[in-house]
Amino acid sequence: MTRATQAARDFIIITCEHGGNRVPARYAPLFRDCRDALDSHRGYDPGALVMARHLARVLAAPLIASTVSRLLVELNRSPWNRKLWSDMTRSLPQVERERVLARYYVPYRADVESRVARAVKSGRRVVHVSSHSFTPVLDGNVRYADVGILYDPGRHGEAQLAAAWKAAFAQLAPALRVRRNYPYEGKADGLTAYLRSRYAATRYVGVELELNQGIVAAPPPSWRALRESVTASLRAALTCA
Repeated sequence: MTRATQAARDFIIITCEHGGNRVPARYAPLFRDCRDALDSHRGYDPGALVMARHLARVLAAPLIASTVSRLLVELNRSPWNRKLWSDMTRSLPQVERERVLARYYVPYRADVESRVARAVKSGRRVVHVSSHSFTPVLDGNVRYADVGILYDPGRHGEAQLAAAWKAAFAQLAPALRVRRNYPYEGKADGLTAYLRSRYAATRYVGVELELNQGIVAAPPPSWRALRESVTASLRAALTCA
């Protein structure tokens, strides 16, 4: 089977765990004095949902996204991870935290997992792109990248896709600073890491896309150009990875 044939059989799914900073009315009192945090990178990933929608549209891929703030519950962390809860919600009574999980966390994760499971069962390889963005400066440290591609180096399909994607960026948008497993480690706890634990590397390829929020906040032409470059380079990478 040629790579082009394999690419045609791949099931591509786009997700966005931090697409918005919405707080449901029931929990609004917890965030009464937290507007700044909600509007910052702590509350959501600016630009991530716009990017995810663009990818899904161009690639004709399903999109699963959340607009509930990560400060209510962190959809990209496992239940055992302390970062599942923020400073605003960690002290909620157990029964209320279970309510939050049942209403927002479990349905989101179950929707993603069920779609992946159906695709794998049908014999297709899943390529999962989780859309995120990062603040240009964190705790005084400057992040020297425009785009990050996070993956597990120990999984051949992911390493191959990350390399091909970076190479495609170099050809199509050479001015962009593209780095692999930066500004975070691709193997860290998250939705892709969880799905890797469920499926063989030949059946599931999960990568997290990270965009610099400085470009997201730049004048519209720059932000539009970045979205076009991301999509075009991914399409090119999928045909050779």
